[in-house]
Formats: sequence, C-alpha cells, structure tokens
Amino acid sequence: MLLTKPNTQPRIRIEQPLITWEQFKLIQRGFADSRGIRLAYYEGILEIVSTSVDHELIKTIIGALLELYFLEMEIEVFPMGQATQEKVEQVSLQPDESYSFGSLKNVPDLAIEVILIGGNTEKLKKYYLLGVPEVWLWGDGVPDIYQLDVNTQLSDRQHQKSSTSKFLPNLDIATLQRCILCTSPLEALKTFRQAFRQSL
Repeated sequence: MLLTKPNTQPRIRIEQPLITWEQFKLIQRGFADSRGIRLAYYEGILEIVSTSVDHELIKTIIGALLELYFLEMEIEVFPMGQATQEKVEQVSLQPDESYSFGSLKNVPDLAIEVILIGGNTEKLKKYYLLGVPEVWLWGDGVPDIYQLDVNTQLSDRQHQKSSTSKFLPNLDIATLQRCILCTSPLEALKTFRQAFRQSL
C-alpha cells in the first residue's frame, strides 16, 4: 500500500550571514536544550531549521529500514544518529542519520539528509569539508546517492552522484524508496523484509 510524496508541513529555515565561528558556538550553546531546532554553519553563514513531523517520519523510517537490512545481512554497523560533525571555523552540521561501518570512527562513513527545503548543493559542500565518504540526500521522494571521489587531485575532489552505495552495494535502492513511501511504517518494514528475503 503506497502513497505519493508525503504532504510536507511548514518547516522554517532562517539564514544569518556574517557570523564568526565564536559567535556560532555561543548561539549553539544557547540552543543546546531546544528540541526540534537544528543549527548549521558554513562559510560564515548560520542556518537555523525547525524540524517537522513529515521530516522526522521519513528520516526515522529510513533508519528503521536500514537497521533491518544491517541485521538481516549481519553488517557490523555503529549508528551515529544526529551527532554533530564539525571542522573548526569552517563547518558544523547534524545529519539526520549517520553510520560507521566495521568500527566506530570520528567521521561517519555514511550520512543521510532528508531535505524538504532546498539546499542540496550546499549540503554536499559541507560534507566534502568534513570528509564524509558517502552522502544520501532524500528529496522529492527519491534518495540520491553521492560518493566522495578520491581518485582526483585534492583540490578537485567533490561528491559524485552514484546509482549504488559503496558501503551497501547489494541494497536495492528502488525497493528502499518504495518502502519509505508506504502509508504504514509496519507495512514498510514487512514489505522491505519480504522483498529482501525473496532476493536471496
């Protein structure tokens, strides 16, 4: 039982330019206990975004489906959730979901962002500075996979779009997408598990 793209609820996004790193850290501490507010920093710009039910629903279902996949495939994974990733004086952000494979690392191997308000290009620039090898951007009902190109000169490196995941090469992205759009989270998990087991 599937639905079309979810009807997104209002989500507020505010950008404030000309912010120093020190000012950002003060503001960040001020918001430390604020639920439903996400802060990010890049090139002197402070971004404040409020989360919505639609956003939280999608990102939580994605996480649940992936964790089911990790269990079925017996993949050693360390969930890092929304742990803040920072490069001092350059960038700070919180992924919607993030994971390290094989061992726990300071920088996740995979970061996932649900984007209901634009900014894909800027997101990838931030993850490039952090050195995150793979980023998934969920927008318009489609998961786009980007991998950091390490075969080019350092100055030319960027995330390149890919049809498959470097860390989860056997994951059926089309099935994952279909299940994320299920009307029922339980139905999504059952459908995903059934499709996965049938493919073995």
